[in-house]
Amino acid sequence: MTIEAAGALSLLNAGAVRERAHRMLEMGLNDELSGFRIDLGRLGATVDLVLAITRKAYPTLDVPFHSRWRHFVIDGVDRWAALADAMPWRDDQERARAEFDLAIISVLLDAGAGPSWRYRDSVTGAGIGRSEGLALASLDMFARGLFSAKAGEPLRADAAALERLTIADLRSGFQIGDDNPLIGLEGRVALLRRLGERVSASPQIFAARDAPRPGGLFDHLAKAGDRGSIAAPSILSELLLRLGTIWPSRVTLDGIPLGDCWRYPVFKTEEATSGLMPLHKLSQWLSYSLIEPIERAGLRVTDIDGLTGLAEYRNGGLFLDTGVLVLRDPADALREHDVGSSLVVEWRALTVALLDRLAELLRQRVGLDAVSLPLAKILQGGTWAAGRELAFERRPDGSPPLRIVSDGTVF
Repeated sequence: MTIEAAGALSLLNAGAVRERAHRMLEMGLNDELSGFRIDLGRLGATVDLVLAITRKAYPTLDVPFHSRWRHFVIDGVDRWAALADAMPWRDDQERARAEFDLAIISVLLDAGAGPSWRYRDSVTGAGIGRSEGLALASLDMFARGLFSAKAGEPLRADAAALERLTIADLRSGFQIGDDNPLIGLEGRVALLRRLGERVSASPQIFAARDAPRPGGLFDHLAKAGDRGSIAAPSILSELLLRLGTIWPSRVTLDGIPLGDCWRYPVFKTEEATSGLMPLHKLSQWLSYSLIEPIERAGLRVTDIDGLTGLAEYRNGGLFLDTGVLVLRDPADALREHDVGSSLVVEWRALTVALLDRLAELLRQRVGLDAVSLPLAKILQGGTWAAGRELAFERRPDGSPPLRIVSDGTVF
C-alpha cells in the first residue's frame, strides 16, 4: 500500500473527523481562524435551549436516535412501520435488507431541497418541505416499487433498477415542476445510478443472500460483526469504503475518493493528508439510520458515540444563531458561499467539535452518561430541532444563517 493510499484510508472514519474538528476548534479558541470568532460563554445558554426543546418533545428524556426513520412518522403515524408490519417477511434478515435498501436510498436522496420545494402528501393533503418532504417522497417511491426489479415485490431496491433510473422517474416522484423546483435533481439521479453500478460490481458484498441490492450490506456487516455485535464506527467505515466511489470526485488520494472531505490548507501535517478536513456528514447520518434495522434483526450495536455529530446547516445554524460562533465579517451572512470554501469548511468542522462540547455539558445537567444519552439522541432531541426552531424565528423561510451553493450531492 502506498503512503497516499494509507493516508486516504486514515481519513475514512469518524475518528479522523473528530480529531481534526477539535483541532479546528482549538485554532478558533486561539483566534486563528479567518472566518469565525468563538464565544464559549454563549454555550451554556445554548445547552439550556437544547434541553428545553428536548424536554418539550421527550419529557422523560426517552429520546430515539436521530435517523431517517423519524421522518417517516407523519402526524404520529409511522408510515414505514405500517407497511413493514403488514408484510409476510420470511425472517428478520429479509426485513433488515429492505430497511437497508430504504434507508440508503432515502438518505442519498436527502442532500438539501431548497426553501421553496414541497411534497404534497396524498394522505393528509399537506405540503411538506425539506428533509421531511424528501423522506416521504422517497418512501412513497419505494412503496410503489420504483427501485425494485422484481414484479410483485415492491419493498426492495435492486441494482438493476437503480441503474435504469431516469430523471423523469425522480421528477415525477418528487412532484417537481416550474412552480415546485428541487435543487440538484440531476445530481441525485446520477448518484443513484452510480449506486446501482457499484452494487452490481461488488456481488461479494451486496449479493451474499439475494440479487445485488444495497440491502445486501446488512449481510456483510452481520458476517463481519464480533459475536453478534457491530461497532457503530465500523458501519461508517464500511459505507465509506464500499460506496465511496459513487460520489462526484472532489478530493482523492492515490485514486481513492475521500467523499465529504475538503481542502483546508491551514492544516499542516507531515503526511499525505496535510491540508484535508474530513466530515462525512451524510454517511454518518446514514450510519445512524442503519442502527435500528441492525438491532431489530437481533444484533447489538456498540460504541454509538464513536460516530460524531453531523456537520449540517441545522446544527451549524444553532451555534451561529445563538452567538457561539460569530462571523468575522457580518457581510458573509448576505453572500452565497461554495461548499468547499474555507468559511464553510470552518463552520462545519466547528459544528462537529462544538456538538461534543454541548453534549458533555447537557449530560452533566441531567446526570446521564454517554451510554444513556448518546450524541445520536442529543441530535434528535435536540440540537437539530433547536437549530430549526431558531431558523424560523429569525428568518421567515427557515433558511440557515449562511447560504451554501450545493449541487445536491454534498454529504
